[in-house]
Amino acid sequence: MNGSRLDDFLTLSRSHPWELAPFSESLPDGGQVQVWDTGVLCIEPVAPAGRDLVLSCGIHGNETAPIELCARLLNAILSGRLPCRQRLLFIFGNPAAMNLGAREVEENLNRLFSGAHARGDKTNKERQRAARLEQYVERFYRSREGTERLHYDLHTAIRPSAYEKFAIYPFTHGAPYSRNQLAFLCRAGVDTILLAHGPTTTFSYFSAHVFGAHAFTVELGKVMPFGQNDASRFAAMERNLEQLIGEPDWQPAPVDIKQIRVFRVCQEIVKQSEQFCFHFSEKVANFHAFPPGTLLAEDGERQWFAHEQEEAVVFPNVRVANQQRAALMVMATELPPEMLA
Repeated sequence: MNGSRLDDFLTLSRSHPWELAPFSESLPDGGQVQVWDTGVLCIEPVAPAGRDLVLSCGIHGNETAPIELCARLLNAILSGRLPCRQRLLFIFGNPAAMNLGAREVEENLNRLFSGAHARGDKTNKERQRAARLEQYVERFYRSREGTERLHYDLHTAIRPSAYEKFAIYPFTHGAPYSRNQLAFLCRAGVDTILLAHGPTTTFSYFSAHVFGAHAFTVELGKVMPFGQNDASRFAAMERNLEQLIGEPDWQPAPVDIKQIRVFRVCQEIVKQSEQFCFHFSEKVANFHAFPPGTLLAEDGERQWFAHEQEEAVVFPNVRVANQQRAALMVMATELPPEMLA
């Protein structure tokens, strides 16, 4: 697509970080590429197969590895090297934060979905962006019924992890967990799963709850600046996505569920004030375990301890805003066979 406005869609989006006028172009095989907004691009194949796939990245602007991965996939499709056989919506979430090399501009975008952007009296660009992204996902999924809906929201974590790649499985409200999706993630190198313990305002929960999508927040490693990511560390995920996009009936090979580490949330630590502090090092990795009785954090008179069995910490962040989650404490669990489908 030489000379196309889409030659570098990521650069185009970053040069228009909050809004881009819609336009469309044709793929070499006759499919249509529709740009809906900055960072939002829909691909409509000539004869789409049975999946509608959302790939989102850059919801936090400094999480660059997934951004680069999605840009590689998109460029392969636009050049004709990767045939696109599924309807596909690419979302590069927060181009303005990418330009700053920052997690966010004013507010954490991944806490603004499921209508959270409209709560309270605060207004900012990220809240407006969350509202538009909800509308684009609805437009994408509602335009076709009876398909398998997928959404992989790709991230990297602020700190290292004892298990480098892991995924958060949004709260299912009692619905079973998907064996096929667990196999997809495991074959993509994501062999650790954290089961969410309730509704949240994340992007993946929005797609799962509102549209019945198989949706996941996928952590692919540690935050690095643009150009400093080792693409080989994400090769398994990239290969799986290429097969999912390019082969109409592709399925991941089954896996033994016992190969997958599973954790459940046992407590949530919420920052209440500027007195909040952790009682462990800032360098502690995700899934670092603490023995029972360990003082984990305090905030004025409030204290949090590890309870009756070993608990591990995930996403500790003392710098979150007041009333926001500062950490999750999790413990190992198993998926009962009756909860798998």
